[in-house]
Amino acid sequence: MRRRSVLVGALAITMMTSLAACGGDDDAAEGGTGAEKIVVYTARDKKVADFVVGKFTAKYPEYQGKVEVLTLGAQEILERVRAEKANPQGDVWWGGTQQALATGATEDLLAGWQPAFASKMDAQYKDAQGRWFGEILLPEVIMYNNKAVPADQAPKDWDDLITPAWKDKIIIRDVAASGTMRSIYSSMIQKLSPDGSNPQPGYDWLRKLDANTTEYAANPADLYLKMSRGQGVVSLWNLQDVLLQANQSNMPFGYVMPASGAPVLVDGLGAIKGGNTTGAQKFIEFLYDDALRAELARDYFQIPAVEIAEKPQWLAELGLKPMDVDWDVIAKHETEWINHWNAEIKNKG
Repeated sequence: MRRRSVLVGALAITMMTSLAACGGDDDAAEGGTGAEKIVVYTARDKKVADFVVGKFTAKYPEYQGKVEVLTLGAQEILERVRAEKANPQGDVWWGGTQQALATGATEDLLAGWQPAFASKMDAQYKDAQGRWFGEILLPEVIMYNNKAVPADQAPKDWDDLITPAWKDKIIIRDVAASGTMRSIYSSMIQKLSPDGSNPQPGYDWLRKLDANTTEYAANPADLYLKMSRGQGVVSLWNLQDVLLQANQSNMPFGYVMPASGAPVLVDGLGAIKGGNTTGAQKFIEFLYDDALRAELARDYFQIPAVEIAEKPQWLAELGLKPMDVDWDVIAKHETEWINHWNAEIKNKG
């Protein structure tokens, strides 16, 4: 069991208090069990995280009250884990793009192992050394306010977004902190420069999109609120969250599967190196439980990265059209491209 220096004082006080109250009962000092707290950094929607943690602690009651969840943007998780490398504070990195997780693996931030579920997973959806695993596939689509925009008038493809019709009608989640948005923007650049050697056509496209963008929302909740109020009526976002907001939060959101194809992200997870390895691996293995994956597909609109026995109706009828994206090229250039966008394009179009 590891010790975190920042928690030593608090743990010491807790143990002294418990010993005084319970006559030195070791189990009482640990809250009744020997299980160590699991700290989860997640980019998942709160409803999904709460549902999964509830299921996990029901199956493993020794972790009741011992799973701490911190919600961050996917890019923010990478930056936090990187900053904490010398003294890890998290155990599970849950929710991140393939590019971000691969970067984390390269920087020795993730622990390698080979769980049983990995043998059922396509090689393209996992790290060969077992440092990260794909959990879900996230198509990136065009989202619109279906009370303000009739379905037949919504943008049909990515290039529609840069036409005069959508001037000051687009609102976008601030790009730099969002794994979803970084991936969409990088896909637009790579689409116009397959080998990544000439990003200028992509920059030009993004400058036109910026000119049509009325605002950059600070976080997903801000995006949903402002979209629902009509402060922007079109956005770019991942399909799962669009469906969750529409079906579980009654948000007025519809989506369009772009005619030229949707970038499909591999969104995954890993155990943070130097963290609570036992707890992290138990939590990750639970996430690939067959029954849980089927529930998450049916009720939370997830497209699992591992096969499930029976697809829910919405998934069977999805009609997914993947865009041809080279994620290796994007992984190589994403930081450079997004830094350029942030410095030279954002709010300048």
